[in-house]
Amino acid sequence: MGKIKKIGVLTSGGDAPGMNAAIRAVTRTAIYNGLEVIGIRHGYLGMINANFKPLQAHSVSDTIQRGGTILKTARCEEFRKPEGRKKAYENLRAAEIDGVVVIGGDGSFKGANIFNEEYDIPFVGVPGTIDNDIFGTDYTIGYDTALNTVVQCVDKIRDTASALNRMFFVEVMGAESGHIALYSGIATGAEAIIMPEIKGNARDIRKMLETGNKRKKSSNIIIVAEGDEAGGALAIAERLKPELQDYEIRVSILGHLQRGGSPSALDRVNASRLGNAAVEALLDGQQSVMVGLQNNEIVLVPFRKAVKQHKGLNQHLVDIIDVLNI
Repeated sequence: MGKIKKIGVLTSGGDAPGMNAAIRAVTRTAIYNGLEVIGIRHGYLGMINANFKPLQAHSVSDTIQRGGTILKTARCEEFRKPEGRKKAYENLRAAEIDGVVVIGGDGSFKGANIFNEEYDIPFVGVPGTIDNDIFGTDYTIGYDTALNTVVQCVDKIRDTASALNRMFFVEVMGAESGHIALYSGIATGAEAIIMPEIKGNARDIRKMLETGNKRKKSSNIIIVAEGDEAGGALAIAERLKPELQDYEIRVSILGHLQRGGSPSALDRVNASRLGNAAVEALLDGQQSVMVGLQNNEIVLVPFRKAVKQHKGLNQHLVDIIDVLNI
């Protein structure tokens, strides 16, 4: 691989607040270093369709505060096939793109890793997913904003729950991970937190509620990760109704509102750091790596580790759930 002169940047998979801050940082870091920048619209689909757009410094003005992604995103089945990746490679070569920054999650990095095993254009990843479930980084872009959105919503739900003495099952995002559920549950003082990672007696909601009732609590909030093995908030609430006849039960599914909104200050700053680091990594000759944050320091993590290893929950936070609920 020769000297890098032109890079592409794309967002892939689910959108996350702070992606625009990362695009902005990639664009301006590249220009600062004398590189050309090409925005690849609609993720890997745009790579296959050659949906390319040159980016200048002014192209990313007034974007750092915006949610979503100015480059759009898409899920692309065609990129999973050798024929799709070959077409993408040919388009990158035709556009004289020497390296690509991929802002996305686990699935996006899997695609980038396979591509780099087949072709010589280096890819560097920036972790962007509200689930915060990527191994090798303490933080993913969008997680802080999504978490604060959940906390604001649950605080408002508790007002209603207290006024009417109701029990609310609140479903939060996290298809395969309980990070949002765990942190939002502790932040809102939830009476129970149900996550796919927690099994057995630790899921005994009745026991948790009995502890709270000793203090004559006027409301009960149960946080449920959408990917829980029991089927989410609706299924769990229905199953527990016979055991909870003393309560008026309601279910609230927060859904995609967790993805939207202006990114928090933390998301803006960390997305800027990670976007800058991704370009620096390409200039240093790196490929098939994700830039991440560990103990607030930039690290490089091979794609193969980021996509194959599981990021567990903070065990200390799991351990103190019962302590905080007495």
